[in-house]
Amino acid sequence: MGSFATAVQSRLRERLAVLRPGFDWKTEHHVATTPVDVAGRADDHVALVELEWRRADPANNTAKLFRHLDEETLAADAVDVFQLFTGYYDLTSGGVSSKRLNAEFVGRIGTQALDSFRYRTVDFVLDPPKRGGDRPDDWEAATDATAREIADYL
Repeated sequence: MGSFATAVQSRLRERLAVLRPGFDWKTEHHVATTPVDVAGRADDHVALVELEWRRADPANNTAKLFRHLDEETLAADAVDVFQLFTGYYDLTSGGVSSKRLNAEFVGRIGTQALDSFRYRTVDFVLDPPKRGGDRPDDWEAATDATAREIADYL
């Protein structure tokens, strides 16, 4: 992961800690062997945040988390999974890529199969720079808005 993605992860965790202080927020939290970008825990409630920059197969993140929850690797009464998608997954013709649609499908199936599992996609209004590119000027505001959306759902 690049330094910009790490900066976004850290800011997201910091904002969520302010907005939802009842949760203990961490970056790079592991659920079994799967690292999660940002995670928060409050008693028997867990929030997991996956940030999808340019991943070729974002459905894999969703499927792994769903599998771990099905295997009861993560004990909690409620698990909210937020999958954040950057502008990379938007199509110029409108709509979103099949990569994102596949991830959303896996999330919906997980929500139907497990009572404790809730899945939500979030548009992270940011177009990530390619390796070596400049950070967008509004990245902090975009990150803060995304944190508010997650906090409002929790």
